[in-house]
Amino acid sequence: MLKIRNLVMGCALSAALFSASALAQDGHWVSDSLTTFVRSGPTDGYRIVGTLTSGDPVTVLQTQGDYTQVRGPDGDEVWVQSQFIQDQPSAQQQLPALQKKVDQLTTRLDGIDDEWNQRVADMRNELKDRQAQVDELQATNNQLNQAYSQSESKMREMQARLDTQEEDLLMRYFMYGGGVAGAGLILGLIVPHLPRRRRKRDRWF
Repeated sequence: MLKIRNLVMGCALSAALFSASALAQDGHWVSDSLTTFVRSGPTDGYRIVGTLTSGDPVTVLQTQGDYTQVRGPDGDEVWVQSQFIQDQPSAQQQLPALQKKVDQLTTRLDGIDDEWNQRVADMRNELKDRQAQVDELQATNNQLNQAYSQSESKMREMQARLDTQEEDLLMRYFMYGGGVAGAGLILGLIVPHLPRRRRKRDRWF
């Protein structure tokens, strides 16, 4: 009978543990809306006269020991432990300003991204224009080099023709001079052998 009772109790305990385990859920946090008890004096011996909620703005009046006297949002002057007083707004109070700053930075980042994309696009267009100018200059340079080569070839050809013409002219001069000299020599040899005409004597009687 005792064994049966222990078995039943064990089963019931296991079922309870299983049920509690099944009810456990993740994804929960402690709320920021915490309250702090305030007292009428600067020690734990004074009675509790109210509470202050986390994030409430207060005015510090004085400090004694571990307590600080503050003026709360409702104007009451109470004492609270100094460890619960800070000189910075709570995270809950800073959240809207931080969220606004995050939104501004996000907007600015989006703008910077768009500006950077536009700048990159402008740089690419400018690079294309510069490349087109370089290609045009290269083509012009190639044309000039080709024209220079053709002009140089023509100049060499004309120089060769001029040299040939000069040689022909010199040869003609030599032949003309030789012909003239030969003709003069021939005339010089022929003229002395030509018959002379006799002078007629004048007769008066």
